[in-house]
Amino acid sequence: MSFAELRAQMLRRKPLVEVEDEIPSDERLAKSLGLWQLTAIGVGGIIGAGIFTLAGSVAHSVTGPAVLISFLIAGVASAAAALCYAEFAGMVPKAGSAYTYGYVSLGELAGWFIGWDLLLEYIAVAAVVAIGVSGYFGFLLDQVGLTLPEWMLGAPDTGDGRVVDLFAVLFCLGTAWVLSRGIASVGRFETIAVGIKVALVVLIVVLGVFHIDSANYDPYFPFGVGAVWTGAATVFFAVFGYDAMSTAAEESVDGRKHLPKAIIYSLAIAMVLYVLATLVLTGMQKYTEISPTSGFSTAFESVGMPGVANIIAVGAIVGIITVVLTFMLGVTRVWFAMSRDGLLPEWFAKTHPTRKVPTRVTWIVGVGAAILAGVLPINTVAELTNIGILMAFIVVCVAVIVLRRTRPDAPRSFRLPFMPVIPLIGIGFSAYLIYSLPWETWVRFLAWLVVGLVVYFGYSRTHSVMNRTAPQPSE
Repeated sequence: MSFAELRAQMLRRKPLVEVEDEIPSDERLAKSLGLWQLTAIGVGGIIGAGIFTLAGSVAHSVTGPAVLISFLIAGVASAAAALCYAEFAGMVPKAGSAYTYGYVSLGELAGWFIGWDLLLEYIAVAAVVAIGVSGYFGFLLDQVGLTLPEWMLGAPDTGDGRVVDLFAVLFCLGTAWVLSRGIASVGRFETIAVGIKVALVVLIVVLGVFHIDSANYDPYFPFGVGAVWTGAATVFFAVFGYDAMSTAAEESVDGRKHLPKAIIYSLAIAMVLYVLATLVLTGMQKYTEISPTSGFSTAFESVGMPGVANIIAVGAIVGIITVVLTFMLGVTRVWFAMSRDGLLPEWFAKTHPTRKVPTRVTWIVGVGAAILAGVLPINTVAELTNIGILMAFIVVCVAVIVLRRTRPDAPRSFRLPFMPVIPLIGIGFSAYLIYSLPWETWVRFLAWLVVGLVVYFGYSRTHSVMNRTAPQPSE
């Protein structure tokens, strides 16, 4: 095969519009998600550990009261990527999110690269959050005086006698079970759980505002003005999640119309809640006294409201569980889309005959996340998540610029304003954050990429559905 033929294979693009009737019935997904169910999934993926733990941690040791500005900066940067996702979602309402967007605009190898990347990143996010949920659950059991064997309370090297984080394992497997019930069940669960979570944040704001002491805002920049940028780089990972929601595009009853709105609505709702909650948190307690791990609970304890503190702990568990569900939903849909396109074995693309969800992939992902969450410390797993999602943001921002040039007349239910300024902001901010990551993260990412390239050139390139429909190159 000549280099020109190989290059043509790597750059071939998935058709922008697929004929749904051509998709086999056992490879179709059920359509049942409306606008507010999609929005709930997006909010469920964004609001979680970021508001219940990260806000307090960054305020305590990085920014002080100026953590609010850090969230605003991160929100603006995330919004740039979100608007790019919104334009694509209105054009390509298919499963796969950034993988599919890259495939239709930049070519097969770019699509493969980001899809392979997201398989690891989303599983790692689900595992990290499951470990966080496990910690809250163990705390509540301690509150009621229930002592459990040490071996089941954490991964090895996280404490003497610990063998496995059993709660984290069970959370991952339970989430896989919920996903296997069907997308309608997932939508209902997310809507209820996100409603509880939003109500909890509103409760925090309404009760906390009466205990704000303006003296706690002074000094507002105790670590210097530049610290807000460091804080923004940290809390940036609390303001995505809509990207995982967009993987469910094909299961929306009207993806072209609803997905762009759901992406924008979910980020807007999350940012309003983040700003109000951080304003209350830093006003209730001096930043030096805020707990890095349970900021809101300790803040309410400090003002003589321990009952509210316990309610917050319970609500935090519910809120964080929705993040596990959103990202596990995301990875199963990316895997499903890659398999249906032939880049991974099509056995994975088969859906349940009645529920119309990819149950095979769902249980594989559930077991994989359970293994990561059960036997690895949270920091080790967390390091796997950062670089990949930022790479996905860059690909989507580049792709939306490219598609404006190559397919300017393609129908778009949402058009990104201020082109190309907004995607360039998303590219620049994401690149800066990637540059700031430790070298160990780069090594792990590159190692996973090398494995992916071996799989692509050894299997995916020749098994691709696009390869079957294109003229075959001479050997």
